[in-house]
Amino acid sequence: MPILNDVKPMSEIEAAEAKNDFSALLDRVERGEEVVITRDGRAVAKLVPVQPRPDREQARAAAQHIRERAAAMNLGPFDWEEWKKYRDEGRR
Repeated sequence: MPILNDVKPMSEIEAAEAKNDFSALLDRVERGEEVVITRDGRAVAKLVPVQPRPDREQARAAAQHIRERAAAMNLGPFDWEEWKKYRDEGRR
């Protein structure tokens, strides 16, 4: 999970310059920078780093851990109607 302090400032570049320096732009994006490409001073596109895909096995393990903790706490079945009433009380 990225930390907000790691976010680099976004820079802008004109389309013609981006075309000429595309490889250098990709290097900057690969290092985490976001680059906005403009045409006549108007933003038309943004190059951003690819976010890694979530690990399905890690997600399954986390869900299983939640189920096990809930079972250990012996809370019983989840009552949707009861929680809808709690929700609706706050709307009055």
